[in-house]
Amino acid sequence: MKDSLRDLNGDLTSLNRRVSGRAGLKDIDLECLDLLVRDGPTRPSALARALGLHPATMTGVLDRLDHSGWIERDRDPADRRASVIRAAKNRAGEVYGLFSAMNSSLDDICSRYSDAELAVLSDFIARTAEAGRRAANALA
Repeated sequence: MKDSLRDLNGDLTSLNRRVSGRAGLKDIDLECLDLLVRDGPTRPSALARALGLHPATMTGVLDRLDHSGWIERDRDPADRRASVIRAAKNRAGEVYGLFSAMNSSLDDICSRYSDAELAVLSDFIARTAEAGRRAANALA
């Protein structure tokens, strides 16, 4: 199981690198966009913590994404001195399109399992992801 997870990690990392390259992004830029799409608008400091990046590094990532039109920066309504970052709505389809072959394959794979089997697999993946987050936090 551990070997399969390592293989999966390597293969998904390769896919993400290729998607990043096609979109003209760095790997960390794609990871940042993914978090913004999944979790919604957030402050740069919260995004840096979630990605395990130094705030100065996060500023560089956000500057690149802003310059190329991938994100929008707004004033935080709760604190006018702070900003909130959100993924640009008009650009999300570009990245999703690059993952379409993978998404189609996943749909096909999932269709071969029962709902009960998918529930077990989902639980395993969620627990594995949580273990990864805990291990990363312990190293921070």
